[in-house]
Amino acid sequence: MATYHCRPSNLPIPRSIPNPRSSRHHLLSSISCHHLATSNPINGGVQSLPLIGRRIRRSHDTVAVSWGPEVRRSTEVNCYSEARMSADDLAAAERRGMAVQIAVAAMATVVLGTANRVLYKLALVPLKEYPFFLAQLATFGYVVVYFSILYIRQQAGIVTAEMLSLPQAPFLAVGLIEALAAASGMAAATVLSGASIPILSQSFLVWQLILSAIFLRRQYRFNQILGCFLVTAGVVVTVASGSGANASLNGAGIFWSLLMIISFLLQAADTVLKEVIFLDAKKQLKGGTVDLFVVNSFGSAYQAVFMCLLLPFLSKLWGVPFHLLPTYLRNGAGCFLNIGSLSAGCDGAPVLPLLFVLVNMAYNISLLHLLKISSAVVSSLASTFSVPLSIYAFTLPLPYIAASSLPRGFVTGAAVLVAGLVLYCLTPPQTPSNQ
Repeated sequence: MATYHCRPSNLPIPRSIPNPRSSRHHLLSSISCHHLATSNPINGGVQSLPLIGRRIRRSHDTVAVSWGPEVRRSTEVNCYSEARMSADDLAAAERRGMAVQIAVAAMATVVLGTANRVLYKLALVPLKEYPFFLAQLATFGYVVVYFSILYIRQQAGIVTAEMLSLPQAPFLAVGLIEALAAASGMAAATVLSGASIPILSQSFLVWQLILSAIFLRRQYRFNQILGCFLVTAGVVVTVASGSGANASLNGAGIFWSLLMIISFLLQAADTVLKEVIFLDAKKQLKGGTVDLFVVNSFGSAYQAVFMCLLLPFLSKLWGVPFHLLPTYLRNGAGCFLNIGSLSAGCDGAPVLPLLFVLVNMAYNISLLHLLKISSAVVSSLASTFSVPLSIYAFTLPLPYIAASSLPRGFVTGAAVLVAGLVLYCLTPPQTPSNQ
């Protein structure tokens, strides 16, 4: 029992002092975790509880209050509840912050994806005779740029030695898959028309759902699956209502359509594999995350190696004999720089091709960043949303290309696509009990 003394005061003294046992509820509401943590129980109790737990002495009246074990136990429970509520509030704030980051990254990906599609069309205006040169410029140019950025980030201390010492086998697999996806896509694109490719590209989202469920053990709610299929249906309706997409699919044959679908299967496998790399890196780096330029740099380097091995096959697909490939690349470089005798018909170079390369690089970085902080499916949805936006952008007055008209089913397809995105996002956040 602790007994405290205080100076007499001019305040009136009550005739009766309430029983301490009957005042326990009042004590519980008055005591905070700060009081329990006080190292000196006497001083802390006197300073924080001016009227309770003191000995009031006047004439011959003496009152003593003791702290029972039940009071201490109940107070500890209240303190634990307050700490638990604070932890839950902190977790909820972190989830809200992450949701904002994902939303901003998704919007940036949509904008860059739309600009990427439009600028690719504009870049082919001066390089209409050299599309294979533009593809190789993007493939091998990115290796130089990515490794330059990686070196700068390493010197700044952002990229650590532990990140660079991660196993190279996953990056090798990324490069191989990307090279095979590019080769199969180029082969099918030489036969299929431009109107049918966006329709077949919607198999990419379906493949991602399947591969994520198999390799990442990810479970999707019904509204998420239905939302993804509505997004796919919206793009198909938007594109198919345009110029002769169905006729192109029927005329090209089933083989080339299946080859294009396999190309998108490989692209989906590439994104899922990158998500696996980010998840495994958290374990190997003890909770840290690998810098996305490590993934981009090594993946692009291995892709360039495999593309070199496939050059004889790829050059033949583009109608360039392999023995004439050096001459073709030299002429393409002259048109790209818009100098010399080859500059005729290369109006817009090098500005338009350079704009495409820069925006395409920013788009790939944004897409990988969105994949890193969310998932492969979310990044695919953001990329898919740029398809109808780019179709609408081509109806605007753009330099070097004539404005096109909107497809008949554009509004319907866009409405279905937006409904699918909203339905996918109607997923309640996970609570700590569900995690």
